[in-house]
Amino acid sequence: MEKIGLIAGNGRFPILFAKGAQANKISVIAVGIEGETSPEIKQYVEQLHWIGVAQIGKLIKIFKREQVTRAVMAGGLTKTNMFSSWRNLRFLPDLRTINLWYKNVKNRDDHSLLGAVADELLKDGIELQNSTLYVPQLLAQSGILTKKQPSEKEMDDIHFGWPIGKEISRLGIGQCLVVKEKVVLAVEALEGTDECIRRGGNLGRDNIVVIKVSKQEFDPRFDIPTVGLETIKTLKESSASVLAVEAGKTLILDVEETLAAADEARIAIIGL
Repeated sequence: MEKIGLIAGNGRFPILFAKGAQANKISVIAVGIEGETSPEIKQYVEQLHWIGVAQIGKLIKIFKREQVTRAVMAGGLTKTNMFSSWRNLRFLPDLRTINLWYKNVKNRDDHSLLGAVADELLKDGIELQNSTLYVPQLLAQSGILTKKQPSEKEMDDIHFGWPIGKEISRLGIGQCLVVKEKVVLAVEALEGTDECIRRGGNLGRDNIVVIKVSKQEFDPRFDIPTVGLETIKTLKESSASVLAVEAGKTLILDVEETLAAADEARIAIIGL
């Protein structure tokens, strides 16, 4: 049976990818990240190995031992953990990671770091592929995806905030912002999308518009923004009325359930 390696981060995406690969009769050799990857993934893969967050050398050794020549990255990492001293002590980087960090990575943004990891894998004959390879149905479609439609005022906020979102993404700051009445209430940074939405909700009180964009140098191997049921939960708690995402470049996890939850919460979702 054909096989593929899966570098599994947090969230639902690694599990959904593994299910998609199974449906295509592809054997999945997964490598989970300690403290990030859900153990639930074990039931959907042929093999599950574990590494620390900074153990690229160990990752490559596992894939070579399992004769993996193709791999994908799915799921995120909790960025704030990089500042946790106990975590750094627990998951000391291996030599290959240290060499990569200090010799091959000039910029420390996500795109540069993950691109360097992809190059490092390729040195050992492991090609990193598009993360939507077996789950293209999860990509957001263009147009209004929910029963509720954005109002004219909300569309004005989207058109106001969209170029700002693309600019903060280009600068490597984040990919999400919150707008109300053409005022930017919150911009995503290291804390992530959910916390950005909560901050915007605290300031805007109600009917906030949330915009999530892709990066300017979009790479489908690892740069795909993701929303899902947890996002809808946060939007509801923050009294958001609209979520705008980039069509064809955003994953909607558990699509039917997520859109149904948005409908129930009276939240409009639009793909641009």
